[in-house]
Amino acid sequence: MRAIQHTFSTAAKAGSHLTASLGLALSLTLGLGMASLHAPAQAQAVSGKTELYWFGQAGFKIKSPGGKTIVIDPWLTGGPKTPAPYKTDLSALGKVDLLLVTHAHVDHIGDAPAIAKAQNTMLYGPADMVTPLITLGILPANLGHRFNKTGHVNPLPGIKVTAVQAEHSSLLVHNNPATGKNESHPAGEAVGYIIQLENGFKIWHMGDTGLFGDMKFIYDRYKPDLVLIPIGGNFTMDPEDAAWGMKNWIPAKMVIPIHHGSNPLAKGTAAEFVEAMKGSSTKVIVMTEGQTLEF
Repeated sequence: MRAIQHTFSTAAKAGSHLTASLGLALSLTLGLGMASLHAPAQAQAVSGKTELYWFGQAGFKIKSPGGKTIVIDPWLTGGPKTPAPYKTDLSALGKVDLLLVTHAHVDHIGDAPAIAKAQNTMLYGPADMVTPLITLGILPANLGHRFNKTGHVNPLPGIKVTAVQAEHSSLLVHNNPATGKNESHPAGEAVGYIIQLENGFKIWHMGDTGLFGDMKFIYDRYKPDLVLIPIGGNFTMDPEDAAWGMKNWIPAKMVIPIHHGSNPLAKGTAAEFVEAMKGSSTKVIVMTEGQTLEF
């Protein structure tokens, strides 16, 4: 049974939203211990921790128990709360082994094509988002992998990613180099991802989404341990809707509110989500931009 340590990166401020209480640490340890009991035999043999780093909005960097780096929705150079040095230097990411994008809105696709080209790393995403990236010349064809909802890929040994439903839109805005003008292109449908790591630990990154009834089906089918849920409102669920979904459909061990604090139209706050989650057995973990958690 592995203990969980809450650590902060140098970019996080001490004493911010997350407080590592003994009760929370014990509860999370027990929860993940139970998850490991149900993991496949080969997964239990993988040692190491899972590290989760928040860039802000929906952007995360995951270091898997097997030492692989997964980057999701990297809105970095344009993100208002992106921590230094990622704001100005994409090479600060180090080696990226897997690049996932949930949909084409700028605060999600962000710098993903630039990272893919700089590192010769495959960009995985919704089929009808990846296609215009290629046909418009934004992404080389050999660096785009197209898949759709309920489809899964095994991009790295021991790691499985399943695309799942998200109730949202997707539009690609591209600056045409021939005219210098922005153009809008349809980009398929938004998705979320169930990311299963080498030790069986599962993370559900919801991407951008509103409430929908099949959230219950997704939880029942995939049993994620940790949910990353948008709460900002206007474009996604607000704190009240997000908490309602967690309480009624998604009894996961842990949840982290995301997609808040970076857009004045998305006014939902982590404090409102914590308040709305009162009475739930799910542990709410509030992160700050630039913070790292270890599981």
